[in-house]
Amino acid sequence: MRDLRRDGIPHGNLPLELDAFVGRAPELAELARALDTGRLVTVTGTGGVGKSRLAARAAARRSPRHGVWRVELAPVRDEEFVDYAVVEALGLVDHTTRLPRETLLAHLAERELLLVLDGVEHVVEACASLTAELLGRAPGLRVLAVGRRPLDVPGERVVPLAPLRPEEAVELLAVRAGQRLAGAGYGDDALGEDREEVRELCLRLDGIPLAIELAAGRLGALSPRQMLQRLDDRFRILTGGDRTALPRHRTLRTAIGWSHELCTPAERLLWARLSVFTGSFDLEAAEYVCSGDGLPADEVLDVLSALLAQSVLTREETPAGVRYRMLDTVRAYGGDWLEATGDASRVRRRHRDWYVGLATWCELEWFSPRQREVAARVDAELPNLRGALEHSLTEPDEAHLGQYLAGALWFHWVGCGRLSEGRRWLEQAVRLDAEGTAGEQSRLKALWVLGYVAVLQGDTAHALAALQECRREAERSANATAVAYAEHRTGCLALVTDDMPRAETLLRSALHRYREIGELNSNVLMGQVELAMARAFQGDLPDAVRLCEDVRRVCEDHGERWARGYALYVLAYAAWYDGEPVRARELLADCLRGAHRFRDQLGSVLAVELLALVTVAEGDAAEAAVLQGGAARMWPSVGLPLFGSAHYNAPHELCEAAAREQLGDERYEECVRHGAGLGRREVVTRALRRPGPPVPLPAPRGAGTGAGAGAGARTAKPAASPTRKGGETAG
Repeated sequence: MRDLRRDGIPHGNLPLELDAFVGRAPELAELARALDTGRLVTVTGTGGVGKSRLAARAAARRSPRHGVWRVELAPVRDEEFVDYAVVEALGLVDHTTRLPRETLLAHLAERELLLVLDGVEHVVEACASLTAELLGRAPGLRVLAVGRRPLDVPGERVVPLAPLRPEEAVELLAVRAGQRLAGAGYGDDALGEDREEVRELCLRLDGIPLAIELAAGRLGALSPRQMLQRLDDRFRILTGGDRTALPRHRTLRTAIGWSHELCTPAERLLWARLSVFTGSFDLEAAEYVCSGDGLPADEVLDVLSALLAQSVLTREETPAGVRYRMLDTVRAYGGDWLEATGDASRVRRRHRDWYVGLATWCELEWFSPRQREVAARVDAELPNLRGALEHSLTEPDEAHLGQYLAGALWFHWVGCGRLSEGRRWLEQAVRLDAEGTAGEQSRLKALWVLGYVAVLQGDTAHALAALQECRREAERSANATAVAYAEHRTGCLALVTDDMPRAETLLRSALHRYREIGELNSNVLMGQVELAMARAFQGDLPDAVRLCEDVRRVCEDHGERWARGYALYVLAYAAWYDGEPVRARELLADCLRGAHRFRDQLGSVLAVELLALVTVAEGDAAEAAVLQGGAARMWPSVGLPLFGSAHYNAPHELCEAAAREQLGDERYEECVRHGAGLGRREVVTRALRRPGPPVPLPAPRGAGTGAGAGAGARTAKPAASPTRKGGETAG
């Protein structure tokens, strides 16, 4: 992905161009003018005409202050998920009960950026509604939409894209053939005796880039003349269809159908079966989902490689490894054939089974050295996991699988910054009745995970209702595991609502239950960290340290990083309290780096809050105030700041009091405002800087050039210290 950076901060996610961009100079100029004068521009045209590539090229030439961000909407099948897709593309994390649109409005209100919405045609109403509201409330926003039809939003400027001009079409075919066939000689200077056939082929394909790309993929097997002969056959067959359709629409389908006709029976079969995947997929998934009934699993790789060579598939490198993707138009064509084979239901069940199995493996491996690999894998597979969830939660007699899948992904919803989406699936899951023991167990798990998500979102009433129902039903069915988890998360709820005695009682009981049933995983370790927080809040820091050192040892034995980060948070506070700011900073930096990698917004903002306290103790009150401002900007995406808890708020108040004393109220507020203007990545980057000379900050209003960030850089002791009795310590 294109990573535009300023001061080390990402400012965009446009895909890098991996091959040559051919022609389109007039269209690029027209699109640039439209973007200069309008805030909403839509590139329209038939499928395969090159809309996405043109939009990406034009967007890459823009340089708004906060970057260019592309949202791929082709994998989004449900209009309800359009807002979520935009939130995800922008890298936003919101643990609150806010709707994703509210998150977007808050994020974009004061930013200047270009948002590229690619593939709007199948979700046009949702895109139109979102675009109209965002443009109306974010004055620095421009939107470049891409689709087969306009959004019909007031102020929209439409740039229709026609097929390539003949000379550009020939050049595109020559370039792509040259990439696939080194030395084959299809450039303008080496067309030789095939020159006229190539030109005729491009004309017959109406200059549609997708059709030309498919043709280029066949030049290894057929000469341009042979391709023309076969194309003639396909034209005669398909022109007997809908004559009211635009010729280039018929031509595109003909081009895809012709490529399909040239495939072997095994290639056609795999093409059809691969259409069940949404977004990208890996080889192992393809082998499982698409094998059987005429296609042995050990032949899938060879057949897939053939489709890749013919440009039916594309290959991409991702943090989760090598993956494959099918263009939306090509997938739709394969989907029609899959339905015609009568095998669609079986293949969709295999797709669901694979992703239920993947979620099971990922949940187990979350408690292992592969935790980061699991996070990357689930990120890459999220479109397919959504498809499996949707299938399971809407098919009769399969509710238990949907409930199981929604619950098994708890680590992704909670640990990787997707609370809002997780809650949507969990609420849908627990509304369903599932029969049998498996169904009962799956629903109980979905209930406690829903309660956990609601706790972290600060939704006390719904959290308590879900957890009480879970415990009641678990006790009725003698499900010891569900009882332990319901009790644990009820203790977590007591912790964040300042009922420390009850929190300690419930958490100790839950940990005892876990030991009795032999349960040990990230959730169990988090229960011990939460117990440590309860002990710290009641004045017993030594016991909190003992508990968290034990968690740290277990995490290091098992390669666990997520729960370890929260243990480090408690240990860092204890180090600060004992007058060891250097060690506290080291622990917090480790904690923050891990949380940020996992997109764990709660872990990140808690670490930033405590780093501000350490920073003021180091003598840089101005930088501490900046970090407090940055944390204030992050909290709305998590929930109620510091949970509305007096215990969690104590370090914040200590830091603020010390910083105000050293800086004065006016200077403190200036620094906080500066921090509140920073983005999440900027705050994290700044918090991770090693202590040193004070970071330059805006001078106070009315001050001369000599006044600056170092104004409060004398060594500071906190104005007040947490006591060992009462509720003034923080975990």
